[in-house]
Amino acid sequence: MRDIILAEENSAKKTVFVLNGPNLNLLGMREPEIYGSDTLDDIAGRLEDQAHKLDLDIDIRQSNHEGHLIDWLHEASADGALGVILNAGAFTHTSIALYDAIKAITVPVIEVHLSNPAAREEFRHKSLIAPVAKGTICGFGALGYQLALDAISQF
Repeated sequence: MRDIILAEENSAKKTVFVLNGPNLNLLGMREPEIYGSDTLDDIAGRLEDQAHKLDLDIDIRQSNHEGHLIDWLHEASADGALGVILNAGAFTHTSIALYDAIKAITVPVIEVHLSNPAAREEFRHKSLIAPVAKGTICGFGALGYQLALDAISQF
C-alpha cells in the first residue's frame, strides 16, 4: 500500500509560482516602447498553455505590495513548489527584504525582467535579487517568462 501512495505522490503535478511586482498590472499600457504591448493576462495565457504541455501547474500572481511578494515566496517554499519565476519590478533594485526572503527558502527563484535593466537608467543597473536567484533572464520581453518556465521544468 505504501508503494502505491508514494507513486501517486510522485506523479502529482509540480507547481511553479509566477510572482509579479509593482506596476506590472499596467503592462500593455505602461511604456510599451520599453515593456511591450502584451498585458499580464496575455503573458499568463501563454504560460498556462506552456505549463500544460510541460505537465506543470502554474500559479500566477501580481501585487504592488512588497509584503505580498514575501508571503508568496514563503508559501512557495512551504508548498514544495518546483520553482518561482519572479519579476520584482522596481523592488529588484531596493528590496533587502525580498533578498532575505529568497535567501531563506529552498525553492529556486529565477529573476525575470521584460527590459534589460543594464541598458536603462543607472539606478536600475544593480539587482538585489540576482545574488540569491538561481538565474536571471532579461531583455527578451514577455518571452523571458517562457524561457524561465522552460528552465524550471528541467529542475
